[in-house]
Amino acid sequence: MYILGIESSCDETAAAIVEDGKHLISNVISTSVKEQALYGGVVPEIASRRHAESISGVVREALEKANCTMDDIDAVAVTYAPGLIGALLVGVNFAKGLAFASGTPLVPVHHLRGHIASNYISSDVKPPFLCLVVSGGHSHIVAVNDYTDFEIIGKTRDDAAGEALDKAGRTMGLAYPGGISIDKISKQGDENAFKFPHPKVTGSKYDFSFSGLKTSVINTVHNAKQKGEEINVADLAASFQKSVVDCLIQNLEKAGVDKNFKKIVIAGGVSANSKLRREAEKLCKKHNWQLYLPELKYCGDNAAMIASQGYYEFISGVTADESLNAYATMAIDKPYEKQN
Repeated sequence: MYILGIESSCDETAAAIVEDGKHLISNVISTSVKEQALYGGVVPEIASRRHAESISGVVREALEKANCTMDDIDAVAVTYAPGLIGALLVGVNFAKGLAFASGTPLVPVHHLRGHIASNYISSDVKPPFLCLVVSGGHSHIVAVNDYTDFEIIGKTRDDAAGEALDKAGRTMGLAYPGGISIDKISKQGDENAFKFPHPKVTGSKYDFSFSGLKTSVINTVHNAKQKGEEINVADLAASFQKSVVDCLIQNLEKAGVDKNFKKIVIAGGVSANSKLRREAEKLCKKHNWQLYLPELKYCGDNAAMIASQGYYEFISGVTADESLNAYATMAIDKPYEKQN
């Protein structure tokens, strides 16, 4: 079964074809990241315009690279939530037009479910498992009971880990995206040079909070500037990254032990972070858990993961009609419901 996936939730316009949820046939990505870097972050209006300019060509290229036509495609899967609303609408509307013009079923896919599915392409992992989903907009601990059955165990109460890393990197004067720059320069620094808090939240021992941690590093930089003091950026970056990763790993460990999971999966853009990958490996070795990590090329936003998850949604009976809309926010455990 061939699924055409379309992704446009942020600043990557992507299309891919995946066979039976696991076998990549083609994967094409057009990104506006260099243009967004001029502004130090994603400008939604610019992202939306670039999607509109690129999406037709990207989908055509994915089909050509797979040596396919729409007659070979069993379903069109598209990211409908969550993300930048203008960006999502470009992908959703293009997918609706393509699906209905070709008489192909349309499958709505949750972006975070897609990130988790990147592991199905990268490895032989099968549910049930416990997944840490970390990206620029989301930080979740999710019990994946089945391919379309998700239970939120913990989540951030405020900022996401990826957002905290990106904004900290910008404050340090590092190149955009800040999280990637922090990871690179941290290899040259002392991660114990600065002490940052490990925020705790009331109500759930599995939830995260990164707002105070982000504020702490911003204040550290601003206070040093006001006093005319030099900061070793590599040390600061390494110390901040350590605090973020420690928070993620500590809560993941609590959830894994309490819920008695033996398989641990990491997903999302921040799953490419080298410190997080090392600490996850140490954690799983400590508990004799199996660890699954997506290949680096599938960590960021891509359409292969959407096509993969789209396959499992489709065979479970999830399809949409012309009423499909895009949503800036949507819980990962909320089943898709057709609108009236």
